[in-house]
Amino acid sequence: MLPAYLANMAPIFAQKSGILKFLDKPIDGGRKVKGEPVFGENKTWRGFVVGIIAAIFMIWVQYFLYKIPFFQNWSLMNYSEINLWLGGFLFGFGALFGDLVKSFFKRRFRIHSGTPWIPFDQMDFILGSLIFILPVYFPSLLETVIILAASPFLHILANNLGFYLQLKKTKW
Repeated sequence: MLPAYLANMAPIFAQKSGILKFLDKPIDGGRKVKGEPVFGENKTWRGFVVGIIAAIFMIWVQYFLYKIPFFQNWSLMNYSEINLWLGGFLFGFGALFGDLVKSFFKRRFRIHSGTPWIPFDQMDFILGSLIFILPVYFPSLLETVIILAASPFLHILANNLGFYLQLKKTKW
């Protein structure tokens, strides 16, 4: 699931670094539904593109590590059996699409951007990536349970780390 985790974290690094500034435009184009943004100004094309690129990069890293027996023994996925470009794209797109869906509902409930919305903030990108990756990888029930159980804790840990590194404004 590292490609999905990285895709979910990459937009904030893209924003802080200033790369691809020309793509720093809201995906919703500033449109509103009943006076509220569709997704919000923090959901940008830059974040979406960088997140997908990060996921593709990570799946290739995992592919090369998979050739080492130690990593192969711990891997859930057989990287030599999937199209890495498509798999990376689907992990990244799914994670970011799941985050967009959550943001849509968060705006409908008038929950401001950056305000914690537990458990949805921890599960949106994971559920999105699990759904979108199905054409190239079908995780077992045990793998799915482990991913769904571990992800909320890993997400909170990553958010706290981001806060202490001054990449995020809120700690939780």
